Amino acid sequence: ADVCGIAKRLTTHVARHTAATVVFLANDVSMENVSKILGHSNIRMTQHYARVLDSSIMRDMVNVEKNFCKKG
Repeated sequence: ADVCGIAKRLTTHVARHTAATVVFLANDVSMENVSKILGHSNIRMTQHYARVLDSSIMRDMVNVEKNFCKKG
């Protein structure tokens, strides 16, 4: 943290949040798979760690629009 100029205290808890949100979900890994990777017994705990990113919402909505236009 000191070398990178990060003021926050880095812990394993911070690392899990970062991995779930930035590494896994931002790269299209499903919530179910993230749950398994983190070793959670249920998806609720994973949802606590993994904040939904605005970019993933936009990506999903673009995919919905593409699929909708194909069927019409």
